[in-house]
Amino acid sequence: MKHQQSSFYLDLEQYQLHLRRLLPLQHGIAPVLMLHGAIENSRIFYSQSGKGLGCYLADHGFMVYCADFAGRGLSRPHVSEGFNQSQQQMINHDIPALIEHVYQLHQQPVIVISHSWGGVVASASLARQPQLAEKVAAKVCFGSKRVISVNSLERKVKIDLVWNTLAPWLSRKHGYFPARKWRFGADDEPAQFLHDTIRWIKGAPFTDLTDNFDYAAASSKLRWPPVWHFAAQNDRLLGHPADVQAFIAETAPQARFSLLGKAQGYQQDYDHISMLTHPAAVQDHFPQLRDWLLQLGK
Repeated sequence: MKHQQSSFYLDLEQYQLHLRRLLPLQHGIAPVLMLHGAIENSRIFYSQSGKGLGCYLADHGFMVYCADFAGRGLSRPHVSEGFNQSQQQMINHDIPALIEHVYQLHQQPVIVISHSWGGVVASASLARQPQLAEKVAAKVCFGSKRVISVNSLERKVKIDLVWNTLAPWLSRKHGYFPARKWRFGADDEPAQFLHDTIRWIKGAPFTDLTDNFDYAAASSKLRWPPVWHFAAQNDRLLGHPADVQAFIAETAPQARFSLLGKAQGYQQDYDHISMLTHPAAVQDHFPQLRDWLLQLGK
């Protein structure tokens, strides 16, 4: 590895957010904040052995911070300890606090890289707080969609049955969604956050479930930083390319879009997870992203 790893906590009074810091051994180029999706944590971006997009960027000079959202990963307390949180709290408070913290650490705009639902809440945060967008140098999303429009057997099982029906029932029973125990994902979810995602996934307007703030309208007025969305050829449900493009259309229509598949010249037909974890990614799209970010800084 050409970087060092350490952890620290951002204290938000009632809870603490864990960040894994990946710092290059030599002078850093630009700060990067990584935001994971639902039923996962920041380990989607890094490993202690040096694998993952976060480690790749750190090895190439970027100063990387992989955040665990409240109640997930190594953030304290964990949802299994009675912690609960709404989606609006994450949008209004946590993501702005994370961006502001990294911005203040380095006194320069932050590159925000998100996976899946992390891209949705990050977009909502920037749309809601335009002054925050001024502190973002670029926004990158992997498999981020807000609505799942795919109508398939897989959707009926994983979304209609598990996410929309079984998961809320388990949340009422346990006080949180124990996704790890049931092997639905890499981490558990707060009950309120889970509930908040369901209406958007079903196709409700891009408005806040708590105070009806219109994220779509605010997005159309926002001066977005450079945005790049990646979708995966074999992502048939959780980040279907058509749903990714629909999310681009309602947030930042000028965004760059790349489909990761063999037909597009990549080594693999990637899926929702392998687009960040497959060994071939370090020869495929990771270098493309690195070079694009380096060009933005010139």
